[in-house]
Amino acid sequence: MREIVLDTETTGLDPYDGHRIVEIGGVELDNHVPTGRTYHQYINPRRDMPTEAFEVHGISEQFLADKPVFEAIAQDFVDFVGDALLVIHNASFDMKFLNAELEWAGFKPMPMSQSLDTLAIARKRFPGSPASLDALCRRFGIDNSNRTLHGALLDSEILADVYLELIGGRQPDFALSTSSGGSTSQGQSSWRPGPRPAPLPSRLTAEELDAHKRLIDSLGDDALWKSFAG
Repeated sequence: MREIVLDTETTGLDPYDGHRIVEIGGVELDNHVPTGRTYHQYINPRRDMPTEAFEVHGISEQFLADKPVFEAIAQDFVDFVGDALLVIHNASFDMKFLNAELEWAGFKPMPMSQSLDTLAIARKRFPGSPASLDALCRRFGIDNSNRTLHGALLDSEILADVYLELIGGRQPDFALSTSSGGSTSQGQSSWRPGPRPAPLPSRLTAEELDAHKRLIDSLGDDALWKSFAG
């Protein structure tokens, strides 16, 4: 299964208020294992808004002035994503921006079913607890000391570590769902094997049983085996 852990940086909260994507970062996973392939692109927002200078998490408008617009990188982005599942923290926010940009560039939007929201997973696993990326890093002991400023690629790399912990501590195929009633408060399984409802039938043939009986009889009355006879 191919997944892309994705993050975007934007100029604001709503693309339909004139805000745009300024950075996209993605990390590829294959069956929950990082492949080493990444996607990273700065984007000139070319906003249809007043031209006052802005800065987004350390990314200035001056820095973005010579970067490509979204239309110029849209095909490369679509080709990288393909049909992979997009793993995103607060997926509805990023998907809204991505689909707005894709539509403006003449591309088909991506269905929400192609995304997986790690924020929703975290809130379900730890109800009432902080579920920001920083809070989850603290919970799982993930080093995010380089995250002094947001950056789409850095955040997607950190989110990949968080995601793997959320689905089972880097061994997701062995994780038990907390809703199954089979895990302890420490996240370890409380399941223990019980007796079979019915014993397995004997695999010994009648000839083998008869030969065994003749052997025991030949050992004499004081043979140890005779003491176990029922």
